[in-house]
Amino acid sequence: MNRDGRNAEIADLIARLTVLMTAQPAVEVPTQRSMPTRVLLTVEEAAERLGIGKTKAYELVKSGDLESVLIGRLRRVHVDSIDRYAARLVAEQTSTQPAA
Repeated sequence: MNRDGRNAEIADLIARLTVLMTAQPAVEVPTQRSMPTRVLLTVEEAAERLGIGKTKAYELVKSGDLESVLIGRLRRVHVDSIDRYAARLVAEQTSTQPAA
């Protein structure tokens, strides 16, 4: 086979490869679903969210100031309980402060 014939064959193969590559449907990469936002947190996570130590958080749970639930043997704090506790603290402290 001469050089021109070889070049023509290579060009033909490249053209067919190009057609095959463009004819293939794009492979869809499955999108990773994000985890839903958790509503029940550990006492340690609740403490972190409140910016307090875990010992203080356990004291608040024990006293009932921070509401929690038991799931089997696991203690969990609902995010709404954390928000209510924080709002209650703010309300108590703003109502007892003298007007400036």
